[in-house]
Amino acid sequence: MRAPERAGSVAVIVAAKDAAATIARAVASALAQPDAAEVVVVDDGSTDETARRARDADDGSGRLTVVSQAQAGPAAARNLALSLSRSPWICPLDADDFLNPGRLGRLLAQAQGCDLVADDLLLVAEGAEDAAPKPLIGEQLDLPFVLDFRTFVDANVSRPGLARREFGFLKPLIRRGFLEAAELAYDPALRLGEDFILYATALAKGARFRVVQACGYVSVQRPGSLSHNHTIADLKALQRASARLAGLPGLGAAEIAAARRHHRHVTAKVDLREVLEAKQTGGLLGALAAVAMRAASAPYILRQGLGGQRA
Repeated sequence: MRAPERAGSVAVIVAAKDAAATIARAVASALAQPDAAEVVVVDDGSTDETARRARDADDGSGRLTVVSQAQAGPAAARNLALSLSRSPWICPLDADDFLNPGRLGRLLAQAQGCDLVADDLLLVAEGAEDAAPKPLIGEQLDLPFVLDFRTFVDANVSRPGLARREFGFLKPLIRRGFLEAAELAYDPALRLGEDFILYATALAKGARFRVVQACGYVSVQRPGSLSHNHTIADLKALQRASARLAGLPGLGAAEIAAARRHHRHVTAKVDLREVLEAKQTGGLLGALAAVAMRAASAPYILRQGLGGQRA
């Protein structure tokens, strides 16, 4: 088992797009972590004052780097942040979220030789950040535990009557040495599900992924976030990435079956979007004709209904 790294061994990376209202809070919460050796913010083509407000949150310690790029998406922005940082652990932080004091140290103390170690997310609504948070998965599962590929992938597939655990939303500490040895980075084609694909691929390549009780990552739920307002193009990019999971080397039959279940799940979401578009142009008859052409996804589409829901 590897010895735990010393304090100050984490690079916090933040991809930010039009996040002027929240970026200072995110940056300040990262700089307040004694274990944060670097905080790297990549402004991804913002049209507001995101970069300036990020710099205004600097504490003078010399740990903050803020760079801007033409809009290329969150995955590309995180890859740039990875290339600009050097610390042995990487901590992704969304620009509208924040870290409670001591979160990084508590996670490092529980890594136990793993390549990824994540804590349960603390969910709060935008505008009610001081309210009691709700855990993402802690009310459903006993923590801690070690994730495997099949469990991770299946938890991100919808099933009637069962709650999804959405392990892809977790924000783990990631060991840089593993990413480099496995030649892994975020898929720059993705603007949705880039975390899920990275974690799934890491697990397929032998990563050990531990999940522990909440240590203080606060996820602010916003109706306007990309995860709630993705386009059909975003879904199709995730569909293509999901299709590649089943072909990763080293997977057994159970893991391949899980990957294929996830691909069917994403395909059903794409099909639902296309059916809703057919309804807009051809009415209910157009929608029903589109459903008939997508027989495999018909149960999901009909469960969701044709009243205008977005996948």
